[in-house]
Parts: sequence; structure tokens; C-alpha cells
Amino acid sequence: MEQRHLGRTGLRVTRLGLGTLNWARDTDEQEAADQLKAFWEAGGSLVDTADIYADGGAEYLLGRLTEGLVPREDLVIATKAGSILEADRRVDGSRRHLLAALDASLERLGTDYVDLWQLHAFDPHTPLEETLQALDLAVASGRARYVGLSNFSGWQLAKAGTWQLAAPGVRNRLASTQMEYSLLQRGIEREVLPAALDLGIGLLPSSPLGRGVLTGKYRHATPADSRGASDHLAAFVAPYLDETASRVVEAVTTAADGLAVTPLQVALSWVRDRPGVTAPILGARTAQQLRAALSVETLSLPDEIRRALDDVSAPVHHYPDHDWSTL
Repeated sequence: MEQRHLGRTGLRVTRLGLGTLNWARDTDEQEAADQLKAFWEAGGSLVDTADIYADGGAEYLLGRLTEGLVPREDLVIATKAGSILEADRRVDGSRRHLLAALDASLERLGTDYVDLWQLHAFDPHTPLEETLQALDLAVASGRARYVGLSNFSGWQLAKAGTWQLAAPGVRNRLASTQMEYSLLQRGIEREVLPAALDLGIGLLPSSPLGRGVLTGKYRHATPADSRGASDHLAAFVAPYLDETASRVVEAVTTAADGLAVTPLQVALSWVRDRPGVTAPILGARTAQQLRAALSVETLSLPDEIRRALDDVSAPVHHYPDHDWSTL
């Protein structure tokens, strides 16, 4: 599998990443093992998780699987901290919480370090410099090799990235930002992606298949075994089952028919090759789904099809994104 540098750093990762959101919840240990083995055998290296996935269960499962199934040194393990499962507070970016969460993640993962440690979300109640200092302490102590962000808005990303660059050799450059990005969700093109490109921060798109909708499985009905039919994920899929999304899905399906490939391959290839993207994160539920996604490695979309998909999925952005004199 082809590799890319993660942002403006020396870290190289495969241009597809394996996500573990479903592990220890909808994906059991055997299925997770099959996924990891299939990903590794395909040449994949980047594996993304978080301390709140399955309340720590995903990290624990990944740690078990790297004990004997796949060599730890072959993987680029990324995890996140900052989100908490409490009713009165969704994010804790305090230095105290973050460093304690990192220690707990390392214990569950069974490793002395993570290759990439990411802030899961922005905490408006903690000074940003305190939050970012935790990233620098993690690198200085050897517990993290590189650091990044997730779910930061454009101004938040720009502020954090600029702060880190203000003291070279003291503060660590942000390597990545993980954000939802697909043909059905292009909102980050408004401010987040331009900021990331300017600051040399690599983008790791989550939900690159529009929460599964871009596979075409929901075109005529909701499959009984799909996320859209599950009690805990139906609301996650629902926003992408409207008429606007349907037009995009039909365009993807038409393109797939013309290329003799699947809608999944078309949608994933589109986001993988967007400017600024390092590696889409594949959150497959089964090894079979993952293998289908990994087959995109040999596909590159023709320019005319890419432009057609750009047009049909284009978000409406006006002032101040465009030159005011053209409005």
C-alpha cells in the first residue's frame, strides 16, 4: 500500500487507515483480529482508536492483538483523549485529565508509546495553552511520538497550529487533524482544510463513506443488519438519508457502473485523493467490509468523473469564502 507523510513531518503512514470505533462493541475479538490481519497483509500500518471507544475496550482489544497477531513495530498506532462519558461534561482538555488518560491508554494498549496522540475535541473551558502543553509533555516524556487534533473548527485549528509553531524546538508541530470528510460532508473545505494546508497539518478523514451511505446500501431500503437499522447508530446515519444525499449517491453509483467498480470504491477513491488528505480512516464492522474498502488501492478516478462528483456534491459557500466582489 502506498505511503504518505503525515502533514509536514517525517512520519510516513499508509494512505488508508484502519479505524476501531466498532471494536469491542459491534465487532468482536475474532472479527477484529481478522480485520487487523487483513489490513496488515495488505500493507496497512495506520490504526486509529480512542480511549472512549467501547469505554476503553477498543484499545484493550488492539493491545491484545498486537501481542501475537501483528508485530507492534509494523503499526502506526494512533489514539485520542479528551472526550469523556459524563452527562455534565463532554470534553476535558485539562493537563491533569489528558496525561492521566494517556497513561491509561498506554496500559490498555500494552505499549510504552503511541505513534500519534490526538486531542479528541476542543475544550472551551480550559486555556488552550494548557491543553497543548499536555501534547508537548507527552512527546518530551517519550509516551507519544507525534501529536494531532480531532474535531477542531477552523479557527481553533489555526490558533492551536500557530501556537505550536511559535516556539520551534520547544513546542511540537501538529502532525494531523482528524475530521469527518466525504462526498456527503464537505464542510471542512470552508475553513478547516485551508488552515490545515497552510500549516502543514495532514488530514485524516473519518466516515469517508458518508457513514456507510455512499456504499449505496440505503438506496432502496435500510438493510436489517446495517448501522441505519441499529438502535445505537440509526441516528448517526439518518442525516445522510435525505434527498440531497440521495442525488450524490446516485451520481456515485452511475460513476461506479461506468468504471465497472463499486460505489464504495468510487467514494473512497475521491476522498483519498483530495488535496491535503493523508489517509481516510476505514471504520468497517466486518473483515469482509474492510477487504472491499482495501481494494480501492489500485483505483484512481478519471479527471472527468472526479469533476462531476465535485459538482454534484459541492457545498454552498458564499461570503466570506469567495471574493466579495464576485457576489
